[in-house]
Amino acid sequence: MEVRGKATIFGDDINTDLIIPGKYLTTLNPEELARHAMEGLDSRFFKKAQAGVILVAGKNFGCGSSREQAPIALKYAGVRCVLAESFARIFYRNAINIGLPILECASVSSKVDPGDHLSVDLAEGKMVNFTKNESFQASRLPSFILEIIEDGGLIENLKKRLKPK
Repeated sequence: MEVRGKATIFGDDINTDLIIPGKYLTTLNPEELARHAMEGLDSRFFKKAQAGVILVAGKNFGCGSSREQAPIALKYAGVRCVLAESFARIFYRNAINIGLPILECASVSSKVDPGDHLSVDLAEGKMVNFTKNESFQASRLPSFILEIIEDGGLIENLKKRLKPK
């Protein structure tokens, strides 16, 4: 499975309050959450993300509270994949559970500039920066996680697996 998109860059310690501010947690509507994703850091993020982006970040992406709305907001805004140097554990699992691909890639934030055209092979963990004609190795997603992502998240994956044959 391969995803492509333009890079949008954020730094270290991007917490879930920055991803989706708490004042918007009164709704469960993913499209409404998406409109406010990352707005405190980039007021134009939603407009940029609608074209389909790969979000690149530094260390400890998704730290803070365990709110599932953070990866939902990113996914519905148009984020096709998140590449970061490291993730908060609960954010990582929440992203996988809702079908948002995320991979760790050492020093990725120093290898990519905003607007670079990227491709990520989720099965192989290979990231290609077409703008700079460079490729890098990210973490590889295990087959069971790829299956969850391909099915659109854990709930859809479980429905498929539990369906009588």
